[in-house]
Amino acid sequence: MKRLQLNPVTSDITISIYILITLFLRFKYENLTSVGVFESIIMGLCFVTIIWVFIKLKVLNPNWFGLFNSKTPKP
Repeated sequence: MKRLQLNPVTSDITISIYILITLFLRFKYENLTSVGVFESIIMGLCFVTIIWVFIKLKVLNPNWFGLFNSKTPKP
């Protein structure tokens, strides 16, 4: 059974959109309620863990927008 794998460009865009949305939701939620520092850190770690799991499962294959090009041949 073939699993879902996104190409590097789609993965980069998906991760960028995810980060922007989660940051917006965190800031909005923290302004509406009285959230302490510890709760904010735990919430951020949970959001990062979700992305980390998708990368480890090879669903997301980030290329980091070509910043770290590890497939270049060495002379």
